[in-house]
Amino acid sequence: MLTIGRLGKAAGVKVPTIRYYEQIGLLAEPDRSEGNQRLYPQRALHRLAFIRHARELGFPLDAIRELLDLADHPDRPCHAADAVARRQLAAVEARLARLTALKAELERMIDQCAGGRAAECRVLEVIGDHALCSTDHRPET
Repeated sequence: MLTIGRLGKAAGVKVPTIRYYEQIGLLAEPDRSEGNQRLYPQRALHRLAFIRHARELGFPLDAIRELLDLADHPDRPCHAADAVARRQLAAVEARLARLTALKAELERMIDQCAGGRAAECRVLEVIGDHALCSTDHRPET
């Protein structure tokens, strides 16, 4: 049996995170010692490591819940886990596309910088123009 501190250290997860995972049902409530200390079985370490790795891969908590449910029922078909992974891949690809566009915009701003005064700064101009275009409180013309 592992205490919460030892479980966290072994899995590389902070104690408040473990408590949160218990609260939302990703980890089962552990048994308690006579002194009311949480005591986790070895399988909790495996489950917590699974959750941590899934989070490192960017899976949202709802997707992790789906994957854990599948892991808890090993006779279920694997296509459901594949679908969860495909959704995550699509989300990663969308983020990469946004980051690529962001990188290109920043490179254009920097390339257009004349190195003069702030009043003529292309970086400040582009950011300021975008800020006006993206708000609902545009000045009246």
